[in-house]
Amino acid sequence: MSIRDRRRVSNWLLTICVMLLGMIALGGATRLTGSGLSIMDWRPVTGMIPPLSHAEWERQFALYQNIPQYKILHDGFGLAGFQKIFWLEWTHRFWGRIIGIYLMVRLVMFAVQGVLTRGLIIRLVVFFVLGGLQGAIGWFMVASGFREGSTAVEPVRLVLHLSAALILYVAILWTALSVRWPRAEAVPDLAAGRRTRGLLHGALGLVALTIIAGGFTAGTHAGFVFNTFPLMDGHLIPEGYAKLSPFWFNWIANIPAVQFDHRLLATVTVLMIGAVVLSGVRANLGPRAHAGVALLGWAVLIQYALGVTTLLLVVPVWAGTVHQTFAAVLLGIGVFTMHALRGAKRGRVVSGG
Repeated sequence: MSIRDRRRVSNWLLTICVMLLGMIALGGATRLTGSGLSIMDWRPVTGMIPPLSHAEWERQFALYQNIPQYKILHDGFGLAGFQKIFWLEWTHRFWGRIIGIYLMVRLVMFAVQGVLTRGLIIRLVVFFVLGGLQGAIGWFMVASGFREGSTAVEPVRLVLHLSAALILYVAILWTALSVRWPRAEAVPDLAAGRRTRGLLHGALGLVALTIIAGGFTAGTHAGFVFNTFPLMDGHLIPEGYAKLSPFWFNWIANIPAVQFDHRLLATVTVLMIGAVVLSGVRANLGPRAHAGVALLGWAVLIQYALGVTTLLLVVPVWAGTVHQTFAAVLLGIGVFTMHALRGAKRGRVVSGG
């Protein structure tokens, strides 16, 4: 691939990553407004077309009136209220389809032009299939909210849907970076590079765990209680942390434990990324890696502040949406930094220097 073609392909893939961030933001807003259960069927192709007549709106509304969420939370709010939540969920699903179409159309165009290697074509087709699978996982999640007595989706399915989206996002981002910079950047200070890269591995693992814990916090609505910081109702560790049995079940279903775990993991993540910054910011790691380390330090502080703000304000839609979306931004910066430090993995430390 020529340098020009590498830039074209990487820009296309980076655009998809930005579109995925928009998808994550829409998903957060959909969840926080209770809009996710407003569409009662999953039509991968024809679902792109919204209701075009009053009769179709009435049909959709009648379907929604049969599920527990309407009867428990929205009884009597009328067609106009239904349309508001419908449009947000429809936009979320429509945007996912647009991402898939954009990926496939450009993939075919680049393949016909002979720009892509066979290996890259196969990888991108796999991404397209995984995107379709993500849509199926989304419906699997939504369907859990139709059960008797339910007003929201099951937290485990919510976390599965979010995790699948982030895996696809990271895979496409790594591919975009590898296309743009196929050769590892030289890391002049190999010892510092290896140390920083090792710490970054741990930090990215903690970011992933914190996001998963955040998914359970969202799924159990744990953010709407214990709205003080740093203590939780005057306690460092909340009362009732281990009230469920078996013990591990507290981590996904017990509100005091779920929120505490998210707070704890977020705090440890800040400290771990702080160690990454201390290790790499003054070392000669190369321009991209140095910029990545600095950005990572600022990003984790912003994300932590967003989390505390969201908690203290009792999870307004705007704050919860920004907090969820910026978690993916933080993860993306970590992936960028890890990619920039590939040279530390492959290089050898020269004795005496």
